[in-house]
Amino acid sequence: MKYMIMLYGSQRDYDAMAGRPGDQPAMSPEAVAAMHEHMGAFHQRLVESGELVDAQGLTAPVHARRIQVTGGVPVVTDGPYPETQEVLAGYTVVEVDSLDRAVEIAAGLVNPDAPGEYVDVRPIAEGIEGLDG
Repeated sequence: MKYMIMLYGSQRDYDAMAGRPGDQPAMSPEAVAAMHEHMGAFHQRLVESGELVDAQGLTAPVHARRIQVTGGVPVVTDGPYPETQEVLAGYTVVEVDSLDRAVEIAAGLVNPDAPGEYVDVRPIAEGIEGLDG
């Protein structure tokens, strides 16, 4: 079964990675490089085990657009969105034999030095029958 592991972040996180301090300190170029190296090595291990389907990071929330339709007219809101602090920052899709294995993989994507950080794991529906809730 395929599972999507969703990683979250905020505009503040993206600003810190870009070296712009705010209410949290800016990350050094070395720290950003180390994070990218960790993610690359992590995903390479999944490639080697045959479990990786796809993995991508997403651009900063400031580049996002939310589209709603009101009265038949699209209404576009620029990100980041004031009503939410965190947005989807990236994802990893794995194909594994069990939810337990997907959870084990997902745990490796949570920074143990970042209290409160989390990822979500959800099965990917392969068709309408997979939406049974």
